[in-house]
Amino acid sequence: MSDDATATDDAAASEDTTARLIVDCLEAEDVEHVFGIPGEETTELLFALGDSDIEFVPVRHEQAAAFIADVYGRLTGDAGVCLGTLGPGATNLLTGVADAYLDKSPLVAITGQGRRERIQRESHQAIDVVSLFDSVTKWNAQIDDAAFAAEAVRKAFRCAEREKPGPTHLELPYDVAGETVDDEPLARREPVSLPAPDEETIDAAAELLEAAERPLVLAGNGVLRTRAAPALRSFVDDTGIPVAATYMGKGAVSDADERSLYTLASGVDEQYAAVERADCVVAAGYDVAEHEPVDWNPDLDRSIVHVDTASADVSRHYNPDVEVVGDIDAALDRLASDADLDFDDEWWTEIREEVHAAATEHPADDAPLTVERLVPLLRDAMADEDVLVSDVGHHKGVLARRFPTYDPNTCVISNGLATMGIALPGAIAADLASDANVVAATGDGGFMMNASDLETARRLDCGFTVLVFENREFGSIARQQHAHGGGDYGTQFTNPDFATFADSFDVDAYRPDSWSAIDRTLSEVVPDDDMALVAVPVDER
Repeated sequence: MSDDATATDDAAASEDTTARLIVDCLEAEDVEHVFGIPGEETTELLFALGDSDIEFVPVRHEQAAAFIADVYGRLTGDAGVCLGTLGPGATNLLTGVADAYLDKSPLVAITGQGRRERIQRESHQAIDVVSLFDSVTKWNAQIDDAAFAAEAVRKAFRCAEREKPGPTHLELPYDVAGETVDDEPLARREPVSLPAPDEETIDAAAELLEAAERPLVLAGNGVLRTRAAPALRSFVDDTGIPVAATYMGKGAVSDADERSLYTLASGVDEQYAAVERADCVVAAGYDVAEHEPVDWNPDLDRSIVHVDTASADVSRHYNPDVEVVGDIDAALDRLASDADLDFDDEWWTEIREEVHAAATEHPADDAPLTVERLVPLLRDAMADEDVLVSDVGHHKGVLARRFPTYDPNTCVISNGLATMGIALPGAIAADLASDANVVAATGDGGFMMNASDLETARRLDCGFTVLVFENREFGSIARQQHAHGGGDYGTQFTNPDFATFADSFDVDAYRPDSWSAIDRTLSEVVPDDDMALVAVPVDER
């Protein structure tokens, strides 16, 4: 037990402590859940949460808490909140916070800390958490004085949710948490409106588009993040320009639209041909962390119009000819009305036909079980508004390329940090944030990283499907190793019996091993409100 936990502070019994003020501030920010693991240094905060309308949700690992807050923030636009204690609690949060940082998800992380008197010397579990979080947060501070608490919480949420969003972090020392304070929360304000782009910039962008013979929209995370998908869809209707999405931009334009070329993938896939042929790319809401620009602009031979809420992160392969900075909705609306386009759509229609056919073709009865062949069956089992949360692994690229997505924020993929283990916690977040059915699609490697939070899902009375692709290896790494040297090393592992494992959490389990059984199982369990785990043995070699 720590020195802090055994010390008694008379002020801690007061109703007006810093911890209680912070919880009042969280309520003022309309926070409904805080995800985390309790710690001795966060005792005051936990008791204050217990007396509030906010539900504290204990998870089984702090990384899962951060993942839930990450995906919750991404889907709702409101910062998810996660909590950890000092030392290992804080370091366990770090991966999920970093994922939110590169995926531009609003998140507020709160960590406990020892008494201020021991922070500057070597002490039990004490590390410099504020410095640790500095590189993966937009703003990061220690609440070293009770008088700073209300201001700190308001600033943390405002900064986390302001475009471009991301995580913030607050550290609360144990003795500050118990101090008496006479203060109240700062009022939550409406977000600042982004300015419309200037006419001169719109004219310059329109000139580039009018000169193009093969224009293409590259729809990125920012289109979904700023809720600009309706504006992009109108832009596509007005101009006829086809769209390829990044992994995180899926659903910005419905894949049912004939102008959708699905997802920008790798150079070996047919949809990559679109960007290779394009002579002008409108990069709408594109973050370079989503997809390296060198992959789609290797020869610097196409003009680029950058449309985003912030100026471009310029590099040799992403040096836009025109930057349209401001409100994405307004930019697309004005660009559509100003540009007088005349181009032949034959350059991309064949690509669309090939991509769509590959994504929707059902497998033959005797075809080997692969993720790629399973995608049409999964899509058939899900309604348009249902949410797919993908883990990271070989299956992620397949789902990004092949899974037809019709609505914004219905295919959640981590592609900035690209973190294994996010699917199950992410599905918990999606189940809390949405009334739709949810599927967590994961490999056996990623699933076992946070599988213990099946218990969290059951305790919260969640109802979603966990789809586990079982091949007993880190498949994407094994493939890369084979391509590099003809073999693989360090990629193999064994699994528990997933049916028995799921049953121990009182979760229905299935292991279909034929296409007819997979089709039947998915069509039954995905629309159902109960938790289910479906393990599918796949052969990706």
